[in-house]
Amino acid sequence: MWRGIQGMAELPEGKAANSSVTAKRLGVYLAPYWRNFVGIIFLSIIGAITQAGAPILIGMTVDEAIGTKNTTLLWQYMVVLLVFYVVGAISSRLTFQYMGQVGQRTIAQMRSELFGHLQKLSLRFFDKNPAGDLMSRIVNDIDVITQLLGQGLVMIIGNLFTLVGIVIAMLLLDWRLSIASFLLIPVLFIMTQLFATSARRAFRKTRESIGDVSSDIQEEIAGVKVAQAFTRTDVNRERFSQRNAANRDANVSATAITAAFGPLVDVLAALGIAIVAGYGGYLVLQDQVTPGIVVAFLTYVGFFFRPIQAMSQFYTTAQSALAAAERTFSLIDHPVDMPELPTQTPVTHVNGAVTFEHVWFRYDARQGQSGDADWVLRDVSLQVQPGEMIALVGPTGSGKTSFVSLIPRLYDVTQGSVAIDGVNVTDYQLTPLRHQMSMVLQETFLFSDSVKENIRYGKLDASDDDVIAAATDANAHELIMSLPQGYDTILGAKGVALSQGQRQLIGIARAILAKPNILILDEATSSVDTRTEVLIQQALERLLRGRTSFVIAHRLSTIRGADRIVVLDHGKVMEIGSHDQLMAAGGMYADLYQRQFASLVTPADPTAA
Repeated sequence: MWRGIQGMAELPEGKAANSSVTAKRLGVYLAPYWRNFVGIIFLSIIGAITQAGAPILIGMTVDEAIGTKNTTLLWQYMVVLLVFYVVGAISSRLTFQYMGQVGQRTIAQMRSELFGHLQKLSLRFFDKNPAGDLMSRIVNDIDVITQLLGQGLVMIIGNLFTLVGIVIAMLLLDWRLSIASFLLIPVLFIMTQLFATSARRAFRKTRESIGDVSSDIQEEIAGVKVAQAFTRTDVNRERFSQRNAANRDANVSATAITAAFGPLVDVLAALGIAIVAGYGGYLVLQDQVTPGIVVAFLTYVGFFFRPIQAMSQFYTTAQSALAAAERTFSLIDHPVDMPELPTQTPVTHVNGAVTFEHVWFRYDARQGQSGDADWVLRDVSLQVQPGEMIALVGPTGSGKTSFVSLIPRLYDVTQGSVAIDGVNVTDYQLTPLRHQMSMVLQETFLFSDSVKENIRYGKLDASDDDVIAAATDANAHELIMSLPQGYDTILGAKGVALSQGQRQLIGIARAILAKPNILILDEATSSVDTRTEVLIQQALERLLRGRTSFVIAHRLSTIRGADRIVVLDHGKVMEIGSHDQLMAAGGMYADLYQRQFASLVTPADPTAA
């Protein structure tokens, strides 16, 4: 049977981390609240005294009051017993209250630390880790740890003191019956260790499976429009059912392990009572102890196994929480691949000269682990002067977006270097460097906040007048004023109530307000109607003026005024020059331009009805 339970807890990833190491790390978060723990321990001792003293009073009641039929003494003992139980209840309530406060503060700190660490990680990390799984770690795993710190620790501290108090009281009352009661402790200890090990593995598996479920939910909700458009909803439901079933099976296995522990403790408790009753009855018959002492010991045996049963529940909570803490700490421990170092330059202004020198780039940062086909950029070199407008063109997958992503260090180069004003971007402090830049992407991301705060997102100290001025320059003011609450209108998730062009105008206003020295536009005018495109182009002209800019364009007609056009294909620079120069050269750019222009002016099929 035990092998079967262990089999349910096996993990495909191998053994779980050392629980003592994880527990010590949790202890570091609790250390600042040591004064609270002093109070909790004091209250726990009071509760333990009341628990340990009650059976003695019961035994004295049997021998001195009931045995002598002394009614007055019986009532006196009952009043004292009532006081014991009331004091114990009050101390228990206060203990849970204080520990709850400590637990919530600790959890808030852990969650903030975890979220803050995520903000420091590069896009490489998020490319490999689903958002749903990360959300599960921040929300679900932390909630499981809350159960340990909020109630689990109170349970273990209180019951440990109660257990110690009971053992001391039993030894003082009669050492022979005490030894008889303790005969089952080694069995209980071994059993607890075996269950704890298997429960640890099982609960780790449940945390991983709920991460898969959360990841699937996040992805399917985000892509529900595509799923409905391609009638994939039935397939998606089936796939989710499979992952949900895996989570169910993991929880069933964990529950089977922990559920088996309680009944075994009950069996041991029954054996303990039988041993005390039999041996105690023998001692009474031999006139070596009084009936009251035996009654007290029978009560003690029940009390003795009660904290052990409670601690078995604590093991359930602890194993689940430690498994969740492992996942949390593994995320906190994930190395920051773009750390800000004291040796880096705290830039406050850049002129905008950008240099690419023999840049090679792949998304898999491990050199030598990927084939030649995985290179996204291949030996790219380019020198850009301050204020110059560089347009990037090329077929899909040619490396345009990857090229501009290296400038603000969204990714780091695999080989070669990118420099700004002659300084390698890796030698600049990352946050101040990015303050010098703004990006307007093909899909502007808007947050569930007011229009005003979305524009102010990149410059939090901007006044309302600055926000309005930026929106006006972006040709977004009239649009915003037509909204129900104007600039105070709360946008839905991703600005779903606005068209793509309207979101782009607000994104441009955000970039204008940030006043960047380097600007990156990634197909900012694609997929918008003609009227909105005119508004966007006018806004971009104001935004581009006097700034170094990199423009990725799908519509080649929008970049004819660029100082230079860089043509990329399969990660290589194929051509560089102005529009007129490249058209005269008759190369790849001229072919792309003519094909696009021809597709726009091709007459309608005269045979079409």
